[in-house]
Amino acid sequence: MTSRFTELAVDCHDPERLAAFWCEVLDFKAIDRSEGKVEIGSWVPTAEDVRSRQMPPTLLFIQVAEGKTAKNRLHLDVSPIDAGTEDEVTRLLGLGATRTDVGQGPDRNWVVMADPEDNEFCVLRTLAPQN
Repeated sequence: MTSRFTELAVDCHDPERLAAFWCEVLDFKAIDRSEGKVEIGSWVPTAEDVRSRQMPPTLLFIQVAEGKTAKNRLHLDVSPIDAGTEDEVTRLLGLGATRTDVGQGPDRNWVVMADPEDNEFCVLRTLAPQN
């Protein structure tokens, strides 16, 4: 008997808005919608695919009434795949992200940002081929 990590749920005020932001960041698509929920991913999960191999998790945005009150204890890290880190940070700022300080200090090779609902995430080193 075993389990698979299939989705990460994110509480938020506006699931449609946050799902749209993360679809742009990750090049995901909305794969399921219902009242107060939007699930996004790079694939449409099936039981057969999940059983046969470990698949990338989807993100599920769930509408809640309460607001965020503290720093996230769990966050996403993203790595640019076709641009430099600073170019990606600039793109994400244009999508509605903000730079944020969680006490990381000035001499880091990653950038801490927040999505439109203030959930922290990090932009790590680029994975783009170096010329």
